[in-house]
Amino acid sequence: MRSVKSYQASSNSNLTSMPQPLTARRSAPISGRVKVPGDKSISHRALILAGLATGRTRIEGLLEADDVMATARAMEALGATVSRSGAAFEVLGQGVGGLTAPDGVLDFGNSGTASRLMLGVLAGYPMRVAMTGDASLCRRPMSRVLAPLSEMGLTVEGDKDTLPFTVEGTADLLPIVYELPVPSAQVKSAVLLAGLHAPGRTTVIEPLPTRDHTERMLRFFGAEIDVKTRDDGGRAVTVGGDAELTGAHVIVPGDPSSAAFLVAAALICPGSDLVIENVLLNPTRTGFFETLREMGADIEILGEHDEAGEPVGDLHVRSSKLKGMRVPPERAPSMIDEYPILAVLAAFAQGETRMEGSAELKVKESDRLAATAAGLAACGVEARIEGDDLIVSGRGAVPGGGVVETHMDHRIAMAFLTLGLGSEAPVTVDDIGMIATSFPDFVPLMRGLGAQLP
Repeated sequence: MRSVKSYQASSNSNLTSMPQPLTARRSAPISGRVKVPGDKSISHRALILAGLATGRTRIEGLLEADDVMATARAMEALGATVSRSGAAFEVLGQGVGGLTAPDGVLDFGNSGTASRLMLGVLAGYPMRVAMTGDASLCRRPMSRVLAPLSEMGLTVEGDKDTLPFTVEGTADLLPIVYELPVPSAQVKSAVLLAGLHAPGRTTVIEPLPTRDHTERMLRFFGAEIDVKTRDDGGRAVTVGGDAELTGAHVIVPGDPSSAAFLVAAALICPGSDLVIENVLLNPTRTGFFETLREMGADIEILGEHDEAGEPVGDLHVRSSKLKGMRVPPERAPSMIDEYPILAVLAAFAQGETRMEGSAELKVKESDRLAATAAGLAACGVEARIEGDDLIVSGRGAVPGGGVVETHMDHRIAMAFLTLGLGSEAPVTVDDIGMIATSFPDFVPLMRGLGAQLP
């Protein structure tokens, strides 16, 4: 077995070393059968809940990317044992309440998910913990997570709302009923994780359903979870406190947000015929595929079944002519990470595509709304921002020929490399180093399917 301590954080080095530009060129058909890496959201949660469980958890298909390894190292620093065992990972948990103070600072690299969810874990422990991240993460706001956790009893030294900072939890955590000001799976999950420590019941009310992996996995590990749909379409999610979790066997399905780039490449490269195996099909994550079908994409779901409480299946994708459409704001939570690649596909579609209610994109690894619009403009595509909406005027073909600034954002880099595979002239992104945060093998995998990424 191999401890995760041997997995050195590469996010900081990737983001501070010399840029690694790459050019994508018009490609032959994208074809074959392939699996994408394990879902990032589920991988984070599997490691955290395994560390809070009693006994041993085996995790198959864990995403071995920088962001997830940051969570693994944090859990090990807090007293859980995390090790590689063949093709799987094994975690020896310490039980809810059993974690211990780390010897040093917890460094989350570029991972907003890891840092925000860990705030929920730490809220129930009466110990001081220093947290930091790379330059990009230290610019991203934490206030939306800190607000409810502060109500429960977490304190932050200096009243800071960006990393680095030091937090201190409490053994007397208060259960709360918290209504999310905006839909956010990360905020919801942090409060639910904190609620494991609090007496009684902690409830999060969300105005629109967001990805529900935390609820599903909490139930899978033995927590008391209650989910009620409200008359207004929102949901109330309640977790029972003073919880006891038990180690389990988790199989992580393929990440739909990673699959999105392969799907897009197959749609825009004529003659493509691609099967992506074992992809997560949780309805809180499939807004992208639903939208593409409405745009005319030939996407078929094969062999749908359940694994560890999550629906999975194979995606069969063929190249397609797309048409523009209006994407309603209520769909945003189910496809929030896919807007950059959707905007790329909108450029190849005929007609205008209006993506409404995209405010959340402004506080991701970069201002993805602005970065996406700028990247499209650099490639000869008409795009504009109106408030929180992104509007793309598609003409069925994309000139290309631009150099796109990624702003240290992995999804911007992958989206515009994909655009270059179908555009008339090559497209260069200024850096691909940060792609390792979510999809380390993106470039070689795409090359193996026929993508021209020399």
